[in-house]
Amino acid sequence: MFFLLSKLLDFLLLPALWLLGLLLAALLTRRPARRRTLLLAALLLLVIGTNNALVNEALLAWELPPVRLAQLRPRSDAGVLLTGIGDGRKSPHDRVYLGRGADRLTNALWLYRAGRIRRIIISGGSGLLEGARGRTEARELYVLLRLAHVPARAILLEERSRNTRENALYTKELLARHPDIKSLVLITSAFHQRRALGCFRRAGLQPTPFPAGFVTTDRRLSPDYWLVPDADALSRWSLLLHEISGYVVYRVLGYA
Repeated sequence: MFFLLSKLLDFLLLPALWLLGLLLAALLTRRPARRRTLLLAALLLLVIGTNNALVNEALLAWELPPVRLAQLRPRSDAGVLLTGIGDGRKSPHDRVYLGRGADRLTNALWLYRAGRIRRIIISGGSGLLEGARGRTEARELYVLLRLAHVPARAILLEERSRNTRENALYTKELLARHPDIKSLVLITSAFHQRRALGCFRRAGLQPTPFPAGFVTTDRRLSPDYWLVPDADALSRWSLLLHEISGYVVYRVLGYA
């Protein structure tokens, strides 16, 4: 039920849906004054929603900043790689497709190759992806790490979780079977780190955050940054609204 409600909330928080609703309401109303108000509201939403600078500044305030290698301990026992970056909607299913946030995987591999983590724990078992391909997303990412010559003994899988809270709870259960793993690095998208870190701490774990998969860019003073509309800005607003609402819900429910 929680999974379905979260998907419904994602749909309701789409700025494009709000824009469509305002335009539809303006079309259906018979009162000229109300129509003008609705059209002005739609125009304002469109201007704000497609402004690259505004959404980038909002995301810069929300994302956790990058962590330099020098800020990490010399070597942690494991890095926890959270899934949510695979795309099971494309066929043929004889390969792995990655979407936004794929830097989670490459950063986990980078930390392993740099000797900063001894193992990689992949946490996530999306039912949607499993239904499309017959295997979990954690298993998909395992395949990619093995192709990158990470030895099987260095990879642990947690394939039951469907959300961030379960990532934390089931990772803790897995760690109970591996008492040698004491220090963790949490690898997930920068916009998702606040909620993920809260869940892991609520579960009694104290990982070091390592943000990856940034959707922001460095701010610039050039006119194109501030003035040129960007259609992709709408999707980034959706992403930010989704994550903030998810964080608030998790805090209210005591998950984070």
